[in-house]
Amino acid sequence: MRVDLTQARLDEAVAAGALDAERANSLWTFLTAEAAEHEPRFKMAHLLYYFGGLIAIGSISIFITIAWDTMGAWPLLVLGLGVMLLAYALTRRFVEVERQPIAAGTMAALLIAAVPMVVFALQHVSGAWAGEQSYRDYHYWIDWRWLMMEFATLAAGAAVLWRFRLPFAMLPISITLWYMSMDFAAYLANDSEGWFSEAGWKLRAMISMLFGAGMVGIALWIELRQYAQAAMRLDRRDFAFWLYVIGVLTFWGGLSSQDSGSELGKLIYALINIGLILIGAALARRVFTVFGALGVIGYLGYLSYSVFKDSLVFTVVLGAFGIGIVFVGIWWNKREAALHATLSKLLPAPLQRAIAAREG
Repeated sequence: MRVDLTQARLDEAVAAGALDAERANSLWTFLTAEAAEHEPRFKMAHLLYYFGGLIAIGSISIFITIAWDTMGAWPLLVLGLGVMLLAYALTRRFVEVERQPIAAGTMAALLIAAVPMVVFALQHVSGAWAGEQSYRDYHYWIDWRWLMMEFATLAAGAAVLWRFRLPFAMLPISITLWYMSMDFAAYLANDSEGWFSEAGWKLRAMISMLFGAGMVGIALWIELRQYAQAAMRLDRRDFAFWLYVIGVLTFWGGLSSQDSGSELGKLIYALINIGLILIGAALARRVFTVFGALGVIGYLGYLSYSVFKDSLVFTVVLGAFGIGIVFVGIWWNKREAALHATLSKLLPAPLQRAIAAREG
């Protein structure tokens, strides 16, 4: 049975003699301080945490790019393991001593981001990787052989989440799933020369859509599970956020890469994007709304161009179209809350409660 702990409930416990007033006040101060620390809000310190963490993560790829040819696999394997140990130690310190979960999250992300480098070096040391491919190609080229690195990264990410429960650790996990969707398509195509053929492109787009939809499904499951297991609504850590962002990006990218040569296909594309906007309003997740709006704007822009092609009127229509988008934005801003209240009623009751708990 779920029990919501509020100030009023603590007052009732004091009145009933189950708890003295001093301890009740101390408990409430502790719990609200924890909740405030996890609640999303902008602080200059938070910006520095994210900025410093992302620089540290980016330095790994830059260093590998410069040093791979001169150092070889063994030194980089040792370096990668050292980075992982350092990141783990800093994560523990920021969680257990400093009690700074955002700073700890950036170090947890650094730990996870170092895993592909370690696995790549280990593959070369063991002779499991043949060829002259550099680690920097991991971020640029699609190759099914990267899958081993991605599986290891996901396993490490799961371990970090289990150990520290830090939402920012979901960022490298989500990006790894995105990479995996493309490399998995390359594995299924089994033809690197024909990867940019029409058939290869269609396969890539379809698998991107499936992976994106799967990531959104996992995000929904996490949100429901987090609500079901939460003893109180004070924990507002959003573990689903990055899965939603990368999942919608992956799905929308695959959708927009589909061959929609017919007018019917383009209309279906627009309708799906309208559906994304409505889903975003219902779930109170703006990432759906943003990408859905981009798709609808693209479709309307196509219609404007196709109808008024090679006409001076097109410039007038384009200007009016831009001004119209501004007015639509104003309309949406005024009615977003009402739309959310209306559309959320169509969702299953557990999901409604999960969204209400997240918004707090």
